[in-house]
Amino acid sequence: MNKNSKKNTVIMNDDITSREVRCMGDDGTNYGIILTHDALLTADDLGLDLVLIAPDAKPPVAKIMNYGKFKYQQEKKKKEARKNQKTIVLKEIKLSVKIADNDISYKVKHARSFLEAGNHVKFRVFLRGREMANPQAGVEVLKRVWPMVEDLAVMEKDPKLEGRYVNMMALPKKDH
Repeated sequence: MNKNSKKNTVIMNDDITSREVRCMGDDGTNYGIILTHDALLTADDLGLDLVLIAPDAKPPVAKIMNYGKFKYQQEKKKKEARKNQKTIVLKEIKLSVKIADNDISYKVKHARSFLEAGNHVKFRVFLRGREMANPQAGVEVLKRVWPMVEDLAVMEKDPKLEGRYVNMMALPKKDH
């Protein structure tokens, strides 16, 4: 048996092997330390389950509860937590060293819409052939782009050569 399956198994009702348990009710009633058989009878009378909460305690702690309802509420909480998670979308804008000003403004217009939507934008200048000898030219292109988006963005990464690309990351400002 692996670690996860042992952790996720719940010991309840007739699976409880200890002779006596410290028993609590779902409504907060404390039954004290009673025989497991008596706790099972009490749970059965109420139409509920006897669930072992702390099996390692001396004596083990059990709770009388509606286990199906409890499990349903746990799943509901997990779903709600997943729904509230924010996924980060990374958009990429590719540029070149010999890009014209009107092409830059066209690509920056797209980058601005991405930033307004709350997405991260990665600007990449691809260096071809001999352009690799002068990567500073790629940095210059990104330095021309930055003033056009700095009112909407925060520069996470300065322009930096990575392989054949000069990359710059722009994150949307928090107040947008």
